[in-house]
Amino acid sequence: MREITRFQFRIAYIAISSGVLFGILGFVRLGALFVSAGTAVIALSQWNKRRIERYLPLAIAIVLFGLALALPKGL
Repeated sequence: MREITRFQFRIAYIAISSGVLFGILGFVRLGALFVSAGTAVIALSQWNKRRIERYLPLAIAIVLFGLALALPKGL
């Protein structure tokens, strides 16, 4: 797999940070989508690491994405 660049890491961390901020502001679904996308990018960059360090963050990102889609719409 291709190695992730410094710019892509920065974008992933910005996505995670903005997802947390959106969640704090009340946009939980959008926040969860941003956090899961950023986490998935970082997890995929760890492809040469051990198995648990590779699949656990990716599994968490996939579950968080599914949770974001399952959340009910706002009030």
